[in-house]
Amino acid sequence: MPPTLGTNVLGRKVLYLPSFFTYAKYIVQVDGKIGLFRGLSPRLMSNALSTVTRGSMKKVFPPDEIEQVSNKDDMKTSLKKVVKETSYEMMMQCVSRMLAHPLHVISMRCMVQFVGREAKYSGVLSSIGKIFKEEGLLGFFVGLIPHLLGDVVFLWGCNLLAHFINAYLVDDSVSDTPGGLGNDQNPGSQVGLSGFQIAVSMLTYPFLLVGDLMAVNNCGLQAGLPPYSPVFKSWIHCWKYLSVQGQLFRGSSLLFRRVSSGSCFALE
Repeated sequence: MPPTLGTNVLGRKVLYLPSFFTYAKYIVQVDGKIGLFRGLSPRLMSNALSTVTRGSMKKVFPPDEIEQVSNKDDMKTSLKKVVKETSYEMMMQCVSRMLAHPLHVISMRCMVQFVGREAKYSGVLSSIGKIFKEEGLLGFFVGLIPHLLGDVVFLWGCNLLAHFINAYLVDDSVSDTPGGLGNDQNPGSQVGLSGFQIAVSMLTYPFLLVGDLMAVNNCGLQAGLPPYSPVFKSWIHCWKYLSVQGQLFRGSSLLFRRVSSGSCFALE
């Protein structure tokens, strides 16, 4: 769908891409409301498998020796605890991501079939057979590396940022009182952490975007082939292409999606 001409807060004319609601309305017009739930089954299965995997790993590798960070710890001791805890979380996240990724690939391909009106991927079992027959075992793990990197950067970024802010910017007398960031029993600490997560998630968004694009690239669906998309040799090739086009954060906003300067559209 082509961009539309609009004005920004300064009154200047700019091109805006369709918003979430515009796309949703169009999908409903074409496929009905059921079209908004393409790929839901494999996505739910992927989330469930990820949750079960993390729970099983906690039982097999219980974090008994990981101590919680306390305000009484010195800087060096608390940093060691944060590194140890984050390393444990990273191990669980990477394993659960790898096991659930094949279902994520199937979910993404079910979604983008809307573009070419295809029906190549319908059920989970039939999709598994098609991918294995056409692409082999590696076909289930396309786009995995950028997703793993995004998860790792997100975990370490959130935990280390929260640690250093609590260590250097939050006064001990405040953090020990109700409402302080350092009080583990107070929701205030969770609010601070949520802020860090939102900020870091914006920085790691390009990893998720590249991973999703690679999951559908050159898989036989129109959405992953020219003219809708170039055929990428690797996820790094995809990253460089999006960077040149100014589209590394494409889709990160639901509303007011401005066209980047490097993008080209044929407007009527």
